[in-house]
Amino acid sequence: MGKFRELRRTYGFDEVAIVPGIVTVNPEMVDTEFSLGNVTIKTPVLGSAMDAVSSPAFAGDMHNQGAMSVMNLEGVQTRYDDPQTAIDEVVAASNEDVTSTMQRVYSAPIREELIGRRVEEIKKTGSHCAVSITPASTKKLGPIAVEAGADMIVVQSTVTTARHSSNSTKGLQFPELLEMVNVPVLVGNCVGYKVATEIMETGIHGILVGVGPGAACTTREVTGVGVPQVTATMDCAQARNDHFKRTGRYVPVITDGGIRTGGELCKAIASGADAVMIGTPLAQSVEAPAKGYNWGMASPHPALPRGTRVNVGTKGTLEQLFFGPSSVSNGTQNLIGALRACMGMVGAMNIKDMHNSEIVVAPSIKTEGKHYQLGLG
Repeated sequence: MGKFRELRRTYGFDEVAIVPGIVTVNPEMVDTEFSLGNVTIKTPVLGSAMDAVSSPAFAGDMHNQGAMSVMNLEGVQTRYDDPQTAIDEVVAASNEDVTSTMQRVYSAPIREELIGRRVEEIKKTGSHCAVSITPASTKKLGPIAVEAGADMIVVQSTVTTARHSSNSTKGLQFPELLEMVNVPVLVGNCVGYKVATEIMETGIHGILVGVGPGAACTTREVTGVGVPQVTATMDCAQARNDHFKRTGRYVPVITDGGIRTGGELCKAIASGADAVMIGTPLAQSVEAPAKGYNWGMASPHPALPRGTRVNVGTKGTLEQLFFGPSSVSNGTQNLIGALRACMGMVGAMNIKDMHNSEIVVAPSIKTEGKHYQLGLG
């Protein structure tokens, strides 16, 4: 007999709202820092490993704001002596030619000597050095980066699981990798309770949540795969909580993608995230290498590109983005100020307290009572 399948209702940022608490706190009193392994970050934001926002200089700029950048170890930084020239070439390409331009630019071989050079450049800024590598290249490139001084390895692909079938004799095994590099390992991306649980059980130090929500990512259009971020974060956060109850080991959850405003950052944290990873908001800063453009890590794929270059414009400095003062009223600046205000409203003294705040389904929360604002276009 066949079995009928029912569709589970899932939720994104626009469909929920955070309920005020019964106790409030002065925003200046709250603590927003989080730790991943032995790395503590005051501003709970990681920069996406996109070449448009992940140069060594930009890592230093992020560090100055208390946040942490993640450099793509398979991007232009390790393919070219002068990676800015390659970035400028992608930016200058026409809309019709940009995909083929990226495919050509990223066809240059990765040079192992540049890995150590870029890691050293990041460390000279005073920043922690986090590097992103795809699973297929992790065993080869990860130890090189760690030997050069990298503080964290981010193993990242569109969808990551602890059990992967391939034609290789022996694929990437996370317990083996942990012994090999001896630094915190952040793994992503995933969106489900079972997968998150299995990845956490391998011993890794953190998990990235999100498939396809980024502004420059087209995974959902190309493959149809993805889960809205509120549901994905809540499912993975529950896996984290259950794992902690079983083992006593806390594995932070980082919501990656789809976060543009302070409200969305707050909703991600309230859904259970310990921090977020963002790309496009960083690309809008005056410090960003691509000067108002952004593109995803899978955009240059030679056979099936799953991203595109987007023109997001330049809106302000990193300091404005994180701490203000904001020159706009749409929530896209002073993200940490918004988080602190929200934590005060729900009575959360720290990030973990924020996880206990109530969330309700509210499809019209952004437009309720906003007739005159909507009239402004």
